[in-house]
Amino acid sequence: MRPGDAMTQHHPRHYVTVTLTRDGPVATLTLNRPDKRNAISYELIEELHHALDEVHKSESHILILTGAGSAFCSGMDLDNLREVTRHTEEENLADSGRMAHMFRVLYEFPKVTIAAVNGAALAGGCGLATLCDFTLAAPEAKFGYTEVRIGFVPAIVSTFLLRQIGEKHARDLLLTGRVISAEEAHRLGLVNEIVPLQDLLARARELATTLADNSPASLAATKRLLRTYSHAELDQQIAAAVDENARIRTTHDFREGVTAFLEKRKPNWTGR
Repeated sequence: MRPGDAMTQHHPRHYVTVTLTRDGPVATLTLNRPDKRNAISYELIEELHHALDEVHKSESHILILTGAGSAFCSGMDLDNLREVTRHTEEENLADSGRMAHMFRVLYEFPKVTIAAVNGAALAGGCGLATLCDFTLAAPEAKFGYTEVRIGFVPAIVSTFLLRQIGEKHARDLLLTGRVISAEEAHRLGLVNEIVPLQDLLARARELATTLADNSPASLAATKRLLRTYSHAELDQQIAAAVDENARIRTTHDFREGVTAFLEKRKPNWTGR
């Protein structure tokens, strides 16, 4: 029986912002805030950690990550974004650390991961979409590290992006904050395949089935080896990124950028 057929098992833990199902060797984790375009809230971060831990401890050794509704993940939740402008230095550091941990857990996840990007993947959502081992995208999907548009800095994702597409392309995406098509993301190497939306999950499950034919021990050992190549360097770079992520939140431009974004107006930058 193929993954996703009638025998799919629902995980007993109750989740609010994500759903988790398992079918033999394949687990499917769905960001489940379609009314909020699956925006990253503090609750979603916490539940994502719990769900990944559940998959880690389970017999599944392939994970599919996707989004409910028309978006994959639109970035940080607006209510949380509004709250960030009032955070203390300690709260900013803690919050930045939580985001960094979420990305790194996914990037270094010991089991094979497949992102099925069904729609917009922006800012932190773009990070989630591209940090998986495989990224499949519908033609409608959009990708962008849009942080500079609101006075923020894509600090944490930058270290991963450099590894994936090289410095010149990374500088382009990070400094312009432009949103790119699935086709361009594929050309740059952020996306492995473009698949019609109606076939996206079926293709992800087909790939998962192919991967599941391989030795679970070999898959785990290969991923463990890949982690060792970058672990020490990532420690240093992510520590610097967390500091920069927290620092930018104290600037006038960040507060102005967030306020302008929430008020749907053009920001008045001062460079401070």
